[in-house]
Amino acid sequence: MTELEKGPLGRRRGRGARERILSASQQLFRDQGINRTGMDQLCAVAEVSKRTAYQHFSSKDELVAEYLRRFDPDVMPELFDRTDLTPRERLLAAFDMPASTPLCPYIGAAVELHDPEHPASRYARDYKTAIAARLTTTAREAGATHPEELGEQLALLIDGASARSRVLDRDSFPTAAAIAAVLIDNAIPASSPARPTDEPGTAALVPVPVGGK
Repeated sequence: MTELEKGPLGRRRGRGARERILSASQQLFRDQGINRTGMDQLCAVAEVSKRTAYQHFSSKDELVAEYLRRFDPDVMPELFDRTDLTPRERLLAAFDMPASTPLCPYIGAAVELHDPEHPASRYARDYKTAIAARLTTTAREAGATHPEELGEQLALLIDGASARSRVLDRDSFPTAAAIAAVLIDNAIPASSPARPTDEPGTAALVPVPVGGK
């Protein structure tokens, strides 16, 4: 059993310290960024001493990597593991993001850290590869002729929409979703039962809105 100790506010703390540290990191890294968040502030929000923090995480770098690992360990199961949607619908649902969605934490971490060999940068790279792989698998299930190509295209669209939404402070996912629908329908043969058509042999074309409207 983990030994109890007193936190910075004199309260006795036990095995929940690690979870509080991770919860504080999720809040602070999201709201103000990784580089602007110091260990002193993080410990204050988590209500643990620095000694306790470094018992659980040997460095801030290790904490940042664990923060990303905890963010989405199973790679969007709430989307890709849905059985109530067809594969094509799952591909489109990847773009169904609320307007308030913050910048992707994996992109944010990679940009802030400026070090491709940082543990968090490597994890961000692995995560983005995993997202493309799940999109590829779903594209294959939908009947895409070149599922790897479609998977990469959709992964690029998702990341681009996330970054553009943050820069412009305007939801870019509706535009990305319209583009994705055209890419998906062009990638799925007309004879595939997964492809909706207005009439036999005719692709369903989707108008692309301008300005994320």
